[in-house]
Amino acid sequence: MTMFKKYIIIGVFLKKGSDLINPVAFSIFGFDVMWYGVFVTTGIFLGILVASSLIDGTRGLTKDNFFDLMIIMIPVAVITTRLYYVIFYNLEYYLDNPLEIFNFRQGGLAIHGGIIGGVLVVLIYSYLKKVNIYYLLDILAPGLALGQSIGRWGNYANQEAHGGPTELPWGITIDGVKVHPTFLYESIVTFSLFVFLYFFLSKRKKFDGEMFGVYLIIYSIARFFIEELRTDSLMAGDLRVAQLVSIGGIIIGIIMFIVLPKQQDKEVIKTQNKSKNKKKK
Repeated sequence: MTMFKKYIIIGVFLKKGSDLINPVAFSIFGFDVMWYGVFVTTGIFLGILVASSLIDGTRGLTKDNFFDLMIIMIPVAVITTRLYYVIFYNLEYYLDNPLEIFNFRQGGLAIHGGIIGGVLVVLIYSYLKKVNIYYLLDILAPGLALGQSIGRWGNYANQEAHGGPTELPWGITIDGVKVHPTFLYESIVTFSLFVFLYFFLSKRKKFDGEMFGVYLIIYSIARFFIEELRTDSLMAGDLRVAQLVSIGGIIIGIIMFIVLPKQQDKEVIKTQNKSKNKKKK
């Protein structure tokens, strides 16, 4: 097992004599392609495929429409993911070195920023195209969870997003210290969330917004506790930004479960009454 770990873990090549993979996946004409980008891009691609598979064309949204939306949403989400990181990680440094803002290859993407940017795009799209925003968020939720699960392995490649020292057997060694693999904890949570949302809840949901509400609550609870273990948290004063945002996500998810079923029941009753009145006429 020791010799195995020196060279390969779940299909990626390691630095010789280390628990860590080489951050460079391969080179093309002298240009290094980083594992971080490979994992993030793969996560986005598979997430889009998963989301598109849930579209049946009966709710005012076709797969072609959806891919058009992705062409807009993905770049916006990447930009807001980076901006979120720049603002909360070390804004002063990036103001002094503005070109570094565009250096994505070494990491520095914060998922909460991407979620916020993505939801804003969905909000505008749903308003312009008259598509139910909660239905659209439900379509996106499983793919988002899967994309996160895969993308987190980019943090492993960059030796970031890990926790403090631990003696647990699954700890990884970074700079000679055995630490919590917090990227792995989040990857396991989000992959489990993807499986539940895609294979179970998508076939049994009772109202639009239920899947995204479940995603918000479960992911936010997990992220709140995982963040406590991390050593590189984005901070706002003495507070961990991710924990504050997670609390907000939990609250929003709970509100969705309280408000949306009642709201949609009223809309169904209203539609039924309109149909009855037309028949009487």
